Amino acid sequence: MHVLILGGTTEARRLAELLAGVAGTRVTSSLAGRVAAPRLPPGEVRVGGFGGAGGLADWLREHRVDALIDATHPFAGTISFNAAAAAAATHVPLLALRRSGWVAEPGDDWHMVDSLDQAARVLPALGERVFLTTGRMGLAAFAGRGLDRLWFLVRSVDAPEPPCPARMEVLLDRGPFSLDGERELLRRHRIDVVVTKDSGGAATSPKLVAAREAGVPVVVVRRPAHPGGVAVVGRPEAAVDWVRLLRG
Repeated sequence: MHVLILGGTTEARRLAELLAGVAGTRVTSSLAGRVAAPRLPPGEVRVGGFGGAGGLADWLREHRVDALIDATHPFAGTISFNAAAAAAATHVPLLALRRSGWVAEPGDDWHMVDSLDQAARVLPALGERVFLTTGRMGLAAFAGRGLDRLWFLVRSVDAPEPPCPARMEVLLDRGPFSLDGERELLRRHRIDVVVTKDSGGAATSPKLVAAREAGVPVVVVRRPAHPGGVAVVGRPEAAVDWVRLLRG
C-alpha cells in the first residue's frame, strides 16, 4: 500500500516513522522545499511542489498512491485545497492530520487577527519591541507601514529575504523551545509584544507561557480556512489506524 504524506511538520515526520514500521506499507513524504536543510523523515522523500491540484492528481495516478494524508502546516492552506481536489479527481482516500490550535488561558492578553497585515496594523498600539515568530515568509507585512519606530526580533529556521522590517535582529533557531529559554529571550531583548500564528502544538507554545508570565500581549493570527468534507485527526497514531482500516 502506497501512502503519500504531504509533510514538513513534526506530526508528519512522526507519522512517517510509525508507518515505516507497518509491514506492506510504502511511505513517500512530500516536502515543500522552503527550508534549506529540513529534518528528513524515514522512507521515500520528494521535495518541491506538484504544480497545483492537477499536477498532484497526475502524481497520485503515476505513482499508484492508495492513500493521501495532508499533514502540512496549519497555515499551508493552498496545498490542503489542492489535496482535496486531487483526491476527489482520483478517488484516492484523503485524511487531514492537523494539530489543535492554541487556547487562551487566564492571564493571557491575546489580540486575534485574520492576517499578517492586520497584525502589523495593531502592533503600534501594543508595544515597540516585537518578538516576531511567524517565520521568514511574510515579513513584508512589517516593512514600512509606519512601523519604522518598532524594533523586531525575527526568529526563523533560515535567514529571511527582503523586504524586511527596517529595524530587525534575526535569530536563526529551530524548535522545540524550552520555557526557561523563552523567558530569558523576552527578558534579554526587552520584548513588550509577541506576534505569532496559531500553529498549535507543544514545540513553540512555551513563548505563550513566557508572555503570560511577563504580562506581554500576544498578537495571534487565526488559521486560514481548510477544505470541508475531509476527515481530520489530531494525532499521528490515529492516522496510522486510518491507514490500517483502509488496508482491511
